[in-house]
Amino acid sequence: MFEKLELWARGLVEDYGYVGIFILSFTESIIQPVPPDPFIAGGTALGLLPLTSALVATVASVLGGLTAHTLGTLLGERFVKKLIGERNFLRGEALFSRYGVWAVLVAAITPIPFKAVCWLAGIFEMPRLPFLIASFIGRLPRFLLVAYAGDFLGKLF
Repeated sequence: MFEKLELWARGLVEDYGYVGIFILSFTESIIQPVPPDPFIAGGTALGLLPLTSALVATVASVLGGLTAHTLGTLLGERFVKKLIGERNFLRGEALFSRYGVWAVLVAAITPIPFKAVCWLAGIFEMPRLPFLIASFIGRLPRFLLVAYAGDFLGKLF
């Protein structure tokens, strides 16, 4: 199944360029498991502009994260309480209340699943503005690094 998703993602970027990067980055921040990074790098290696690719990926990822945050707010609490229990839910809420912005920032810039943190931010009702700022601050440098690395490798080979 993962191989099919990977082929779909590759075709999306090869056929649609920046729109493909947008779709991958947006959906990855909500639900789909294929990270956009290798496709951003591949796109810039094949000639897409690194800065444009990084900005498109960042905006899409932050908008996808906002969608996951909203879905978490609307749908998540009752489901999560059933899944992990009231006590663990309250513990998680206390931790997220204390480290929420840092959790979002760390997940945005590292391989930690960003989508999970976005859902949790919504479930635990993290205010949107700090969520959006932390998401943007974390995603932009990550995607810039990936895009320029792809561009460098494309020029090298």
